[in-house]
Amino acid sequence: MVDFIVFIILFVGGIVLLGISWELPTAQGVVFSAGILAISLALAYVMRQAGSATRRSNNWGTKGE
Repeated sequence: MVDFIVFIILFVGGIVLLGISWELPTAQGVVFSAGILAISLALAYVMRQAGSATRRSNNWGTKGE
């Protein structure tokens, strides 16, 4: 549950940063880049979870093993 909360905070926070970067008078590029970085970190955080990766023995690329 904690992993999901961290993911949602990073992901939604990144989207918010992307949205508000257009309205800022200065540092628009920095805030926009921070938003992209936050979204990327959220996705990387989810992908690092042990249960989200496929097992090599149960992969589509294996032949009838």
